[in-house]
Amino acid sequence: MFSRRSIELKTTRQLQDMQRAGVVLSEALDAAVAAAAPGVTTAEVDAVFADVLAQHGATSNFLGYYGFPATVCASVNEEVVHGIPGDRVLQQGDVLKIDGGAVVDGWHSDSARTLILGSSEAGTADPEDERLAEITRQALWVGIAAFAQARHVGEIGDAVDDFVTSQPGAPLGILEDYVGHGIGSAMHLAPDVFNYRTGHRGPKVQHGMALAIEPMLVRGGIETRTLEDEWTVVTTDGARASQWEHTVCRHPGGVWVLSAPDGGAAELAAHGVVPVPPGE
Repeated sequence: MFSRRSIELKTTRQLQDMQRAGVVLSEALDAAVAAAAPGVTTAEVDAVFADVLAQHGATSNFLGYYGFPATVCASVNEEVVHGIPGDRVLQQGDVLKIDGGAVVDGWHSDSARTLILGSSEAGTADPEDERLAEITRQALWVGIAAFAQARHVGEIGDAVDDFVTSQPGAPLGILEDYVGHGIGSAMHLAPDVFNYRTGHRGPKVQHGMALAIEPMLVRGGIETRTLEDEWTVVTTDGARASQWEHTVCRHPGGVWVLSAPDGGAAELAAHGVVPVPPGE
């Protein structure tokens, strides 16, 4: 369901609090990614993530959210989003999506990464899975770069769509059932952030706006279904999927990726964007 609520605009201090949450989240995701390996269960990956949050006195905005039982979503292969960590043992060649969030002093951050267990060079991963993950990752940064200059939120989806559909090779599908969102005093706020062209401009971009931008791409059709656990979303055709996500803000000084320690500087340089921390 797409949100029609009013948009929450944050003060500089509130964006700085969100930045603190984002840095903790980035560290927790680093640890979770490092822990993910063949022979490890998704529950063990979740435990590593949870431990980092606890070390910083942060809390998970996933755990208990509408009854969700873990601190991250761990979605493997054809599982697109909302996979519940458990006793599933990771295998060579798996496409693992780790999606997590952190709360510090009541302010939220949300971020996701895709990793491939193995590599095509070693013959332990499908090169088309690597291509899927890399195009999705690049699409995220294209969307963030668009947000840095956008007058309306819809320009983000336009940019992502144009980038993905222009890539050579087998076409990739852009999921339409799941979109990005506003974020701040809660994990999910207005506005919805589409990853494809809708024909609508969307809300006007304003200072103090924070968004979770999260393109999700698939190697096959974009139809999905939810498993009996009432959480895990899979592609109906079994095609593998990728998700990348960052929490990003616009403020009077510019744009800043709140869930990246460098604010996105390394990635945004290729797009001619220089991020500026809130308050500078």
